[in-house]
Amino acid sequence: MGEYFVKRSLKHPPTHPGEVLREDVLPALGLSVSEVARRLGISRQQLHRVLACAHPITTEMALRIGKFAGNGPGLWLRMQQAYDLWHAEQRMRDELSKIDTVDG
Repeated sequence: MGEYFVKRSLKHPPTHPGEVLREDVLPALGLSVSEVARRLGISRQQLHRVLACAHPITTEMALRIGKFAGNGPGLWLRMQQAYDLWHAEQRMRDELSKIDTVDG
């Protein structure tokens, strides 16, 4: 699987990497969640939490998925970082607006 970049509107959150795994990767491979979990060396429950977007892609999980999918961990970590950053910015919007940027 190759890497791709998507420009997104700041009004819409980035896609959780678990959704990409659930909607794009697993169907393309035609493998069950149990089989993918086995190949990744994790429990089905752990994989289900990622696929349900209820658990982030950790560094270790990115290494596993990147190896499995053949596209390396960087893509998965960047997707998770974009997702986390967008949500943090939304939560902190008011607080961040009160912080002045240092000039020069």
